[in-house]
Amino acid sequence: MFLRLLPLLAITLLLAGCDLLGLGPDPRIAQRQADGKAIGAACRHALRGIEDCYRLNERAPKTAVFEGWKEMDQYMRENKLEGAPSTIAGVTPSSEVMQSDQQNEKGKGASSN
Repeated sequence: MFLRLLPLLAITLLLAGCDLLGLGPDPRIAQRQADGKAIGAACRHALRGIEDCYRLNERAPKTAVFEGWKEMDQYMRENKLEGAPSTIAGVTPSSEVMQSDQQNEKGKGASSN
């Protein structure tokens, strides 16, 4: 009787320690979470608001971005660190965009008369 159970026991033990079946966690998920936290921390250090960070990094998981932003905020407050202002070309605050759009519309109206 023991000899019949021995192969079954051996197979069970081999499969219990085997990750080849793909039953473990997907490493890409952990990598995306880590990337999202890094993005959030970088946004906080660059003195960007969390909403701007979400808008600039739409594909990053928002929960991870927020977690990284919050951790960096706490770290910067505890160590009394100042952030480094962001210098991205082409990204303008929405108020400047609205003002330029209004000026363009006024210019079009005056030229058509």
